[in-house]
Amino acid sequence: MGVRSLAKSHKKFKESYGKKYVDLFKELAQKGQAPKSLFIGCSDSRVVPNLITHTDPGEIFVTRNIGNFIPPYNPDIKSCATAAVIEYALMHLQVANIIVCGHTHCGACEALFHEIPNNSDEGNLKKWMSYGEAARDQAEALIGQANHKKLLRATERFNVIEQLNHLLTYPAVKHKVHAGELHIMGWFYHIESGNLDYFNPVEYKFVPLEHINDEKQ
Repeated sequence: MGVRSLAKSHKKFKESYGKKYVDLFKELAQKGQAPKSLFIGCSDSRVVPNLITHTDPGEIFVTRNIGNFIPPYNPDIKSCATAAVIEYALMHLQVANIIVCGHTHCGACEALFHEIPNNSDEGNLKKWMSYGEAARDQAEALIGQANHKKLLRATERFNVIEQLNHLLTYPAVKHKVHAGELHIMGWFYHIESGNLDYFNPVEYKFVPLEHINDEKQ
């Protein structure tokens, strides 16, 4: 979709959603945001957080990046947008939930199996991809390389689990989880069907989200 098409789409937005949500927009502008959950997802254009969660503006705080990666906590790193979002969501918005959402047919997970040359124009991407390498290695150890489709699906799921582990390296996250003030979850979105699974750490497997116990929400 080109820029002109986006401009026309915005006009349609004002004519439909703008009227539907006019009171909500005014309230959010006057009172500010108070989302209950932080959604950490992939930048993939097919994964739209508010669409797949059926939520209104102001209900979820969202950050998206290549591969829904979460760099492990490192106070010495010069800058990291994802880390800043996590800290802001916890310390200023006081979110009660953090969701890490991976998905099928993930280009980032596919890219983990292809080397990016050191002399390319993708230096930042090459460094960023390192945060998914552990998931790739776990999938290869379990599946092997004979069936690439199964290997990729396994990598995508292991990636969600690995990023949850990275999330727990943040002092604020660890403190709030132990205090019972924060719940973290791993989700897995099926692009082809729209279904959502969540990671059950007790059974160590992904199960349909609709099976979740209400007490865990």
